[in-house]
Amino acid sequence: MARGGENLPADRFLDREEGWLRFNQRVLELAEDTDIPLLERVRFLAIFSSNLDEFFMVRVAGLKRRMATGVAVVSPSGHPPQALLERIAEVTHELVVRQADCFRGSVAPALAKSGIAIVRWEELEEHERRRMHRFFRDSIYPVLTPFTVDPAHPFPYISGRSLNLAVTVRDPHTGRRAFARIKVPSVLPRFLEACSERFVPVEDVIAAHLPQLFEGMEVLEHHAFRVTRNADLEVDEDETDDLVQSLENELLRRRFGPLVRLEVEETISDSVLEILREELGAEEEEVYCVPGPLNLAGLHQIADLDRPELSYPPMVPAEPRALAQEDFFAAIRERDLLVHHPYESFATTTERFLALAAADPDVLAIKQTLYRTSGDSPIVEALIEAARAGKEVVALVEIRARFDERNNIEWARKLEDAGCHVVYGVVGLKTHCKLALVVRQDNDGVLRRYCHVGTGNYNPRTARTYEDFGLFSADPKLGEDLSDLFNHLTGFSRKKHYRRLLVAPDALRESLTRRIRHEMANQIKGEPARIRIKVNSLVDEELIDVLYEASRVGVPIDLWVRGSCVLRPGVPGLSETVRVRSVLGRFLEHSRVFVFENGGDPEVWIGSADLMPRNLDRRVEALVRVIDSGQRTRLVGMMDLAMADTTSTWHMNPDGSWTRHTLGASGVPLLDLQNTLRRDRHLRVVDG
Repeated sequence: MARGGENLPADRFLDREEGWLRFNQRVLELAEDTDIPLLERVRFLAIFSSNLDEFFMVRVAGLKRRMATGVAVVSPSGHPPQALLERIAEVTHELVVRQADCFRGSVAPALAKSGIAIVRWEELEEHERRRMHRFFRDSIYPVLTPFTVDPAHPFPYISGRSLNLAVTVRDPHTGRRAFARIKVPSVLPRFLEACSERFVPVEDVIAAHLPQLFEGMEVLEHHAFRVTRNADLEVDEDETDDLVQSLENELLRRRFGPLVRLEVEETISDSVLEILREELGAEEEEVYCVPGPLNLAGLHQIADLDRPELSYPPMVPAEPRALAQEDFFAAIRERDLLVHHPYESFATTTERFLALAAADPDVLAIKQTLYRTSGDSPIVEALIEAARAGKEVVALVEIRARFDERNNIEWARKLEDAGCHVVYGVVGLKTHCKLALVVRQDNDGVLRRYCHVGTGNYNPRTARTYEDFGLFSADPKLGEDLSDLFNHLTGFSRKKHYRRLLVAPDALRESLTRRIRHEMANQIKGEPARIRIKVNSLVDEELIDVLYEASRVGVPIDLWVRGSCVLRPGVPGLSETVRVRSVLGRFLEHSRVFVFENGGDPEVWIGSADLMPRNLDRRVEALVRVIDSGQRTRLVGMMDLAMADTTSTWHMNPDGSWTRHTLGASGVPLLDLQNTLRRDRHLRVVDG
């Protein structure tokens, strides 16, 4: 039997970067969908832009850095680095033009019909202009700083993701021309309200007042532009004595990283574009000329308008029935509790679990991992309260969580000030697992461990929109596992094997590979065999090769992938039994679920790990085995529902493209997975 990719075709992998862009294309398709509430379409346009920013700041920046240092290699798909960059630029240009067409040709006109207008300065009424004149004088002019470029004034530094105006002026007395740059202050809204629900881009208001900023000069032209920079942080943990201090220093440098993208409005003149390119060091393929306005991530402001008839109906999450009458700890002692967010309340389960633990005099210790949390986290406040009450509190705060580094450093310091034992992870690894352990002296005199293992972060804000699972348990085996794992994270331990956990980086890859091969053996013996996997990304080549081998012997494989997938499904002789589906919608599908048929007694795991090299080899991840038969049936049923031809999903094609399926053969709309789950018999979700 082939191992390690032997006898497998060389073109079996797709490009990870293009796969991610195709995921963002699916987000854009939601913005284009006129059956979705209008303000939600606006939000999907904003999400598309935010996603693209992060893609350039991290993925493109990383590729460029590897090329600059000479360590870039041919991609698994066979594309040289430069060819891959050119392909990224080609696809991105297509998508941003398509986004602009969606905004200008569909979303903006629909907003106008609903009484919400996004207009340019020349479209404002006279009374609206007067209002903007006053706003400029009172709230914009005091915070603006024009920078002229001449021998005495070098070209100013343009920080990442800032919106700017490039201005050309002429001195009427001397005829001398000058170039100037104005940064749009980030404290200002992206769109200014000229009158009730009529908005104008902030740069238009500034541009209309350029004669006041360059008094006595003739303003010849002005154009908006925007720069995206490398935002990855580089800290050598082996060389630093203080990881927190080193990370803070890197955060200060983040906004000064190398340029990876220059966005300009398509109306920009060749002369001004040449100045920007030369001064910023932008290569031709790094320039994106797009229809304005730029930075449509600011459309979140419009999506947040109080127009409930144009938004999804508010949803009131259910409280799990097991907690309706019983004491929380008693309910968990009786049986494991599986909760599904946001359909089931995060506040009355996870938050409540930790708040009760903090206030309960019988609780002796709390241990928790924190990867991302909100700025006003009640969970962190509960840990602080517990420490102040004299409980033993250990918090493992991952301060290298990308784009949450500063927030996590602030929380870590507050926790330390309150007397918590704060650990900053394991050298060389990010701690991405989602774990909480509560040690309690129960009324029967037994010291018990109450556990929570999740697929998502301890973040109350994202828990309202991210789909995730959490498992609560008082199972002694799981309690021992969490104790052992926390001891590994805070001390010195080389433990690899646990009772109900699979843990990366030491054993997860090996364990998943072994289970895939077990399904292969069962298929060959004629016993029930099947693999179902739900992840955010599937890009690990080694595991993909094992899945290809499993498909070659006939194992049915269902893959539910939200984002990037580099496996080619449905290729004759390679992956004929593999189906790949994607679900995007109101909620961000975020949970990771692994189901192995196991000869008819399905083995079900949930946890924090995607199938990416970083998750399997460079992070601390944990999957927990679900042992309750009803919960296993529930998870298997959800997986099968997502893969059913009667469910509305995107189907991945062998060439890496995706086809959206929303209607059945008779033209009847297919099932919406998320709406169906809201009506699940396990839940009592209602619309508010």
